[in-house]
Amino acid sequence: MDSSLYRRIWRWHFFAGLVCVPFILSLAITGALYLFHQQIDDLVYGPTILRQSAGGTKLAPERLIASALASYPGQAVALTLPDDARHNAQVDITRAGGTLQVFVDPASGKVAGSIEEGARVMTIVKHVHSLAIVGTTGQVVIEIVAGWIMVLVATGAYLWWPRGRRTGVVTIRRGAAGRTWWRDLHAVTGAFGGIVILFLALTGMPWSVFWGANVGAWLTAHGLGVPVGMWVGVPKSALPASELGTLPWSQQHAAVPASMEMDMPGMDMGPPKKPATTYTLLGNPAIVAPDAIVRRIAQLGITGGYRLALPRDAAGVYSMIQLPGPVERQRVIHLNQYSGSVLMDIGANRIGPVGQVTEWGVAVHQGQEYGWPNLLLMLAACLALVCLCVSGMIVWWKRRPRGKLAAPVRKDGDQVARGVIVIAVVLGCAFPLLGASMLAVLAIDLLLFRPTQPAA
Repeated sequence: MDSSLYRRIWRWHFFAGLVCVPFILSLAITGALYLFHQQIDDLVYGPTILRQSAGGTKLAPERLIASALASYPGQAVALTLPDDARHNAQVDITRAGGTLQVFVDPASGKVAGSIEEGARVMTIVKHVHSLAIVGTTGQVVIEIVAGWIMVLVATGAYLWWPRGRRTGVVTIRRGAAGRTWWRDLHAVTGAFGGIVILFLALTGMPWSVFWGANVGAWLTAHGLGVPVGMWVGVPKSALPASELGTLPWSQQHAAVPASMEMDMPGMDMGPPKKPATTYTLLGNPAIVAPDAIVRRIAQLGITGGYRLALPRDAAGVYSMIQLPGPVERQRVIHLNQYSGSVLMDIGANRIGPVGQVTEWGVAVHQGQEYGWPNLLLMLAACLALVCLCVSGMIVWWKRRPRGKLAAPVRKDGDQVARGVIVIAVVLGCAFPLLGASMLAVLAIDLLLFRPTQPAA
């Protein structure tokens, strides 16, 4: 074994783990919770989001919206129609200070209660998971940490490699205690969980603030995401896609179509119409009513399990977004508010090949692709991350002399294999924020930490 290379890799693994542990713990715990967001919502908000009695004929969408507005005045911006008989319909209403989610029984029209969107437990968990709770800087930090998780998996695999050892590799040594037991637990957990953890880090990147946004734009521009040709004859609005709620990843950074009062096929419709100073959704004779839009969506084969984003002004559109689930059922339909005609109908089969693979990774990451086996595997990976963080810190704490950092030493003359350099360069180029942080760490290591002794 090349002791020089081993020391270098151990040193990078040590510092990466020491700095990233708090963030990795946060990612693992909040990720594990969010896997079960629906179950947790049902438990925490049961009296509000669950129907008190099943059955009954469903009311028209306009009745549900009107009922919600009667209890909580404001502007209705979305209607969520569940795909089961257990849950109430949800009407999102913007008011001064934020968005209120109002829950209405779909059969009786009775308002069961409301939840402030920003105060919803799973919304907070999601924002903590991405550090969006502290703004763009937090999201940048999480993107860098996700990159370093890949480095930790790669360096950990090298340190774990048996090299003739038979104990402490795939099982904890019999009779092991103290630091040895924790070291074996760390190694064995990494051996069994490393691949899934690496998968989580890679499939988490599409949400990242820099890499995800830029890759999404690049895929769209090159026809590998949402085809550019779908925009032929369709005007764009200024409304950001994020305002529509949860969208498939490939559409999160795309524009939203705009409605025109005339949308004849092949006709140049010019720039989107400027929003009116006042806008009315219900009882507006100039537009197609929500009831007719829901019927139109049913004609397209979708009868429930979707969020209908409502037009907010004269240029707005109706946007049907199927609730998160397997890739094959992902579908977004934008409809002209004046004619009810379909401006765009984007299903998984309309997205480019790279976009489809990315969407599949995102769905598996969230535990939505293969039911309970998928959920439990992702939960196991989150628990493995927690175990690795705890065991790694304990091993370090038990090894270190009192009052010292006890980082693995770097000796004069230590060399790094060319293959390691190539891997680092490839990762740094593929994930620029990771690359920049790797250069920063290298500079700090060279400037602040001097070699302790000549290489043997």
